[in-house]
Amino acid sequence: MLARLAASEPTTVWFRLWDKVIGKPNLQNAFWKVWRNQGSAGVDGQSVRQFEERLDRELERLSRELHERSYRRQPARRKWIDKPGTTEKRPLGIPTVRDRTVEAAVRNVIEPIFEHDFCASSYGFRPGRSCQQAVAKVEEWLREGRVWCVDADLKSYFDTIPHCPLMDRIRKRVVDGNVLALVEQSLKAGVMEELKGWESTKQGTPQGAVISPLLANIYLHPMDQEMERRGWALVRYADDLVVLCRSQEEAQEVMNFLSGWTEAAGLTLHPTKTRIVNAVEEGFDFLGWHFRGTRKWPREKSLQKLREKLKPLSRRTQGGSFGEVISKLNRTLRGWYGYFRYCHAVHRQEPDAWLRRRLRAMLRKREKRPGYGRTEADSRRWPNRWFAKQGLFSLEHGSCNYG
Repeated sequence: MLARLAASEPTTVWFRLWDKVIGKPNLQNAFWKVWRNQGSAGVDGQSVRQFEERLDRELERLSRELHERSYRRQPARRKWIDKPGTTEKRPLGIPTVRDRTVEAAVRNVIEPIFEHDFCASSYGFRPGRSCQQAVAKVEEWLREGRVWCVDADLKSYFDTIPHCPLMDRIRKRVVDGNVLALVEQSLKAGVMEELKGWESTKQGTPQGAVISPLLANIYLHPMDQEMERRGWALVRYADDLVVLCRSQEEAQEVMNFLSGWTEAAGLTLHPTKTRIVNAVEEGFDFLGWHFRGTRKWPREKSLQKLREKLKPLSRRTQGGSFGEVISKLNRTLRGWYGYFRYCHAVHRQEPDAWLRRRLRAMLRKREKRPGYGRTEADSRRWPNRWFAKQGLFSLEHGSCNYG
């Protein structure tokens, strides 16, 4: 299949894919991808670990149902999660482990077909592509003098993708009816929410479903193609996109195109988050960074999200040894630093100082003393070099060796 794919054209259609989807090696590979991502149980209450304990029987059952065309997907479990920096919540649809395995099996087979077509301007949820690459491309365009930015946001994109046009775009490359039926089951299975019961999904593809990122990229691919054809500097990560322009007039032309295209596609540009901005004078946020001219630093929401992760690990009443506390904090700190290390160290000083104040308050509490670790005496007693000796990772220095 991959050999044929390398020689295929964007107009090539694929017929016989069903045997590849339901093959036992593909189902096994699909489950291990689900296993690596872990995640919560779906409406059936079965966890990834429980599925793994009965793996041979579960995969045999799935294989039999798929061969007999008797497989029926269950609704996704609806869960609402916080949106950092706002009071809003985002709906998450969590399929069962067996349904995630089937979705992964379908994605394994059809993803290479669409990857063959996708544009270079698309970075989100694609093999071998990353946020860091998208950020680097934005910096490249800014250095070329493209300082007028169309900062666009698709309102509730995953929840509003129209099903019929999406399936039409899939059929341009995949015409195996059995495979298409599985994709449609994923789209139309609905969601189940506690106290509310089952709700149909007449549009959208649930965030949390394995196949959703691929479907989201498929639906926006024609937009990517048209913007590429017009020579515009698009950088898109799923539904988060910016277009870097040389003039305000060009930026307005891009904005007019986006308004018309999204309306025709049944989507909506967010009325307050979509704007034209001068990157030198005002700057813009993208993928966790704030860009200003040719410089960048972590945006305020990224810092707030970090603090929200660290707070429950650094409470004054935190249990466990101090070494255990440091170990848990370091996992979050190293991960955050891994993404934001390419900015001036001055922008990483504040979260370091904030965390050390919380740890000093914890140490005072363990000595049964009141206070919140903000006094000069506390800083002398537990200076920065003391925390370095305890092994606390520093965002400013990018290591545990500082002070």
